[in-house]
Amino acid sequence: MESSPAGRSGAAKQERAVRTRATILRAAAEVFDEVGFSAASIRLISKHAGVTLGALYFHFSSKEELAREVMLSQGDGLTLPDGPDGLQRLIDITVYLAEQLRTDPMLRGGVRLAVEQGAFDMREEQPYQQWVDVFRAQLAVAEAAGELSGNADVDSLAWLVVATFSGTQLLSQVTTDRRDLSERVHTLWTCLLPGVASDTVRGSLVIGGPARPAADGREGTA
Repeated sequence: MESSPAGRSGAAKQERAVRTRATILRAAAEVFDEVGFSAASIRLISKHAGVTLGALYFHFSSKEELAREVMLSQGDGLTLPDGPDGLQRLIDITVYLAEQLRTDPMLRGGVRLAVEQGAFDMREEQPYQQWVDVFRAQLAVAEAAGELSGNADVDSLAWLVVATFSGTQLLSQVTTDRRDLSERVHTLWTCLLPGVASDTVRGSLVIGGPARPAADGREGTA
């Protein structure tokens, strides 16, 4: 049975609303990434999105609500590297995130807002916890496969990798606008792996992603 004209019209309006909301979120992420929460304004975001203030307020009641949504949506649209779960895939994920932090506006804006939460009176751990969960899942598989050293604790290690990666990307952003982030992530793993990876897998791990050479042209093995 064909849908009625009213039904088709309602579906079209809903699709437009979804597209408009996504456009506003992306524009907000770009503005927040560029100028930070305090300097951003609803008017600037609406102009950047190409929508009216009324359209923006239809979807988001305040700049704070918009910032929270960008912050919590920072991982949306990312396609994490394929491959068997475990320590190698965890390394590949961090390398991928380092690359995306150079180009992905939602990730960049969300990460900056996570650091600036105090500016909009929020203490939300979910932006970090989501990555702790992703990393813990890979480490749990690595532990079961005997890829971790005997002293490694999955929960503590997941938290440590997220904290170390977060600090690394923040310092890279401040000093080079993340131009050296991939190199810094390589250094991060070069330092971590001797205490994390078991002897049986350490020599086979590649830092820099599958079949991708390091900056000096050699494979980035641990």
